[in-house]
Amino acid sequence: MHISGETRAKAKLAMSVRRLPNFPINISLEYVKLGYCYLVTHLLKLALIPLTAILFVEATQTAPNDLLQVWLLLKYNLLAVLMLSGLLVAGCIFHFFTRPRPVYLVDYTCYKPPVFLETGFEEFLSHSRLIGFNDSSLEFQRKILERSGLSEHTHVSEAVKCVPSRPTMLNARTEAEQVMFDALDNLFSATGVKPKDIDILIVNCSLFNPTPSLSAMIINKYKLRSNIRSYNLSGMECSAGMISINLANDLLQVHRNSDAIVVSTENITQNWYFGNRKSMLIPNCLFRVGSAAILLSNWRSDSCHSMYHLLHVVRTHQGPDDKVFRCVYQEQDEEGKTGVSMSKDRMVIAGHALKANIITLGPLVLPFSEQLLFLATLVAKKVFKAKTKPYIPDFKLAFDHFCIHAGGRDVIDELEKNLQLKPEHVEASRMTLHRFGNTS
Repeated sequence: MHISGETRAKAKLAMSVRRLPNFPINISLEYVKLGYCYLVTHLLKLALIPLTAILFVEATQTAPNDLLQVWLLLKYNLLAVLMLSGLLVAGCIFHFFTRPRPVYLVDYTCYKPPVFLETGFEEFLSHSRLIGFNDSSLEFQRKILERSGLSEHTHVSEAVKCVPSRPTMLNARTEAEQVMFDALDNLFSATGVKPKDIDILIVNCSLFNPTPSLSAMIINKYKLRSNIRSYNLSGMECSAGMISINLANDLLQVHRNSDAIVVSTENITQNWYFGNRKSMLIPNCLFRVGSAAILLSNWRSDSCHSMYHLLHVVRTHQGPDDKVFRCVYQEQDEEGKTGVSMSKDRMVIAGHALKANIITLGPLVLPFSEQLLFLATLVAKKVFKAKTKPYIPDFKLAFDHFCIHAGGRDVIDELEKNLQLKPEHVEASRMTLHRFGNTS
């Protein structure tokens, strides 16, 4: 997000790829309430629009004699006028200093792997055979690759591509430096921003956490300022990229006129699994090298040339559930070999997490008509116990484009079905997975 014969292999594979649940089932009022809380925070702005329109219409229809009467009334109630004006000015000042600062995505760049790191399926399986995987594991990996959605042109790290593999700390550092520095070099070149201008640096990588940290490696490489606000996030899996954006957004709300860089990557050199447990072999087949560097800014002057304006960041956490907590779990197998185990229920769990997040996001972005239909059917089901399915909002009315995490073909397929999207809506995610694999 998360075998002795051919029949058993197919059965095992079918068990490992569960289908996402239908979104009309088990919708929680908790997340609907959270979504409407977000809506209320923006209610003042929405209410001012019709109020301003009404005042304007009334003013244009007022006769000169009426204006004279208003002036005389104000003249003899000067104290009340002054108090009202003071409250109005205080309210404007309060709104000016408490309103959210606009956050812009100025530009982003991705790591472009060299051609010699390209690894096709046959080369991947041949390498796996030389490493020492048994026949059952090799056949399992072949089936995963064939239905993964990856192309023959994805890339692994140089240390993994070697025979034998060299999963050392030095090679893991080399991979991290290669992917992060290449993405950052391209970002600085594309935007014209100098490293000394960066105020905030956030780096996320789930499985590789050396000392000094990855963020410290970037600071040392580019000689960033000594007062830079630096953060290094680890262990947060494929959601770490959006969590980093959330953190950057919060920091940019506090620090005026600042530039923030978010670097998102994953490291496979030290985290390639060399055992034969099936649930730990899936990451080998899906994950590939990659990194992205993103420049965010709250300078209003950047609004004219930025790619995007960040409007909402909504997070819903499923961590209290033990089953969810162990869905993607780093551990050692029976032979003491370390790897990341992916639960067979990961698709179901991912579906519940996405459902909760979309329900929370809905009130912020959906047209009022869609919100009303959704809320009415939900109240009928929960309050009046009506035997009706909750209305599934048409999110195509709120979004022009969908960026679905390219974690695997089955994830994209099921989201396309359950959100009632068209093939063109998921084409970007599908082709990202096809060309680059899961780069976290």
